[in-house]
Amino acid sequence: MEYFVSEKSIVREIWGKGDTILFIFAGASAEFALNKAVDWLYYTGRLPADPLGRLFSTVAYARQIVFSEKDVALRTIDKMRAIHEGVEKSRGMQIPDWAYRDVLFMLIDYSIRSYELLERKLTTAEKAEVFAVFYRVGDRMGIAGLPHSLSQWESMREDHLHQNLGKSRYTSDLYVQYRKHLGFFRYFVLKQAQIMVVPDRVKQLLSFRKKSVLTPVLALYKLSRFLKLEGLIRNLLLPPAYKSEIKALDSHPA
Repeated sequence: MEYFVSEKSIVREIWGKGDTILFIFAGASAEFALNKAVDWLYYTGRLPADPLGRLFSTVAYARQIVFSEKDVALRTIDKMRAIHEGVEKSRGMQIPDWAYRDVLFMLIDYSIRSYELLERKLTTAEKAEVFAVFYRVGDRMGIAGLPHSLSQWESMREDHLHQNLGKSRYTSDLYVQYRKHLGFFRYFVLKQAQIMVVPDRVKQLLSFRKKSVLTPVLALYKLSRFLKLEGLIRNLLLPPAYKSEIKALDSHPA
């Protein structure tokens, strides 16, 4: 049986842990709010109407690719491309190639950042493996102008952070929606988690403080995982309406 991602790959370890996934999407939710192409997510109305539902649906696609047999993963990628093409046809415009690259770059970067925050530093070879997996996803989707190596991606990622991000009315509105759907306490936790994982450029644009007040709590959170209490903490941090989705984060999709 051939999988899209090797069973021994570090990518499976990263995307097989609910804690890491939540930090990946904490970071992505901050950067999405700044992306100059975020109007595309507003065009469908799905993101502002249900930001958490959008998060879990994106997680489901990503995890299906990471844990599926190669043929199933390729069909999932093709389905993602078809969905985007449908949105483009409906709007009568094409999503810019740089916007597709931005999303792919976020998945690479926050996969690395989140794992290193919660677990350990990755080796250069492991980072290259994360890059290679998502490169294959982007290549299958037909995204133009992709970098061909980890070092090239690092350079392009830095350029994208400075060229393609900016504060807009969508930024403010998205954060209003985050607070509305999460409530005050969970919204506070989200922002503090974002501070821990996002690049300095994102912190600067969102006027974040340099250090998260949750940083001292991180050691206790890691201890809670050792004591098998992390599920309890996750249930406290995320709304009860998503109980089944939260529980599924630590399981591998069939």
